[in-house]
Amino acid sequence: MSEPSEASVNVNGETRTLRDETTLAELLVSLGHEPESVAVAVNGDFVPRAIRGKHVLRNGDRISCFKPIVGG
Repeated sequence: MSEPSEASVNVNGETRTLRDETTLAELLVSLGHEPESVAVAVNGDFVPRAIRGKHVLRNGDRISCFKPIVGG
């Protein structure tokens, strides 16, 4: 039986190693983020909440997570 593959991604400037086929939603849960309270971009492109569970992360992806601030 072969060992699971891994992917190396960059999350907010920090390198993380994930199992191959990790989705963006799975990554956010592992980071402790509430899905409703965080905005996410992968390689500079915004990823809506509705498709995060289908968005599979790839080796070399750059993920930016941020919490929108309300007010002015």
